[in-house]
Amino acid sequence: MTDTLTREEARESLRVIPLFAQASDDDLESIATHLIERRYPKNTTIVEEGLPGDYMYVIREGRVKVSKASEDGREKIMNFFDAGDFFGEMALLDRQPRSASVKTLCPVRLLALSRRDFLELLRSSPDLALCVIQELSRRLRDTGEQASSMSFQKVQERTRGLFERMARAEEDRSDVRLTPALTHQQIADMIGTSRETVTRAVKQLKRDGWLSQQGKRYVIPMTSAA
Repeated sequence: MTDTLTREEARESLRVIPLFAQASDDDLESIATHLIERRYPKNTTIVEEGLPGDYMYVIREGRVKVSKASEDGREKIMNFFDAGDFFGEMALLDRQPRSASVKTLCPVRLLALSRRDFLELLRSSPDLALCVIQELSRRLRDTGEQASSMSFQKVQERTRGLFERMARAEEDRSDVRLTPALTHQQIADMIGTSRETVTRAVKQLKRDGWLSQQGKRYVIPMTSAA
């Protein structure tokens, strides 16, 4: 771990991550000792689809975009990750090439954990291994739900489902959740439709009173959470 990040800061960053949410203090302490701090400027590719991966990353500051290349070579946005999110963990477990690319949307500060250290920690702590299994299972369920949405749901339902997955509660408000900043083209890429279709779906959700907007962020009621 670099001198610019204290062990306590690293531990607190880990504590709010779903992957380690149930980990013991001792396990968090062990993980924190193996973290490496990395900084990247805007528009930097951290992870490239198809290449091998040796690290998982925790976002301490900043925002990144996760994307895949479509068959015709165009970029398909899969998700956006912000501070507290993590990515790259699957390559640490199965040695397969990266399944998507991750690019910074602003200056980013990351905590990196190597494959070698990660696996050693899992071997030494059954409780930590169980935490990882539970979180990966949750992610697989989310992926399955998204695939089902793409196949069977109408565009308006897919748009609403995307907002619900991405929205988060604001610390100073208990009645609504806000999405990250999203353009209609980004939403279209993520749910597999056209920008014009998304525009119509968003307008209808607003007319229905379910959706409102603050700049490029969308506001949904807390009661819509699953």
